[in-house]
Amino acid sequence: MKVVFIISILFFFSNVSFSQAQVEADMDAAVQNAKKGIYWALSNIPVKKVKIEKSIINEDKLLAKVKIAKEMNGVRVESTGYFNTNEVTIIIYRSRDSLLKDGYIKKGDLESYAEED
Repeated sequence: MKVVFIISILFFFSNVSFSQAQVEADMDAAVQNAKKGIYWALSNIPVKKVKIEKSIINEDKLLAKVKIAKEMNGVRVESTGYFNTNEVTIIIYRSRDSLLKDGYIKKGDLESYAEED
């Protein structure tokens, strides 16, 4: 009787740790998709528009929704990554100087960083 009880407890805890590992793996995939959106956004900063929103879709699955907004002296990038039923949002702010230094914009491309009225 004790053996059956101990085995059932071990089985229960192994299922709990497996489900936690699965949730962790799903969240990691959502974070990776959000990162893809960030990388895409930094490579596609608009020269003339103040804000843009795009969706990244691969194999009929929504990977990420990306929003880029010019701010005073920089940009704000918001990327929401999706995987199964998980959704993760990453928001980064990059200054004009760091964008120039890292080669994301050319000098003079984003001369005015004004908020949209």
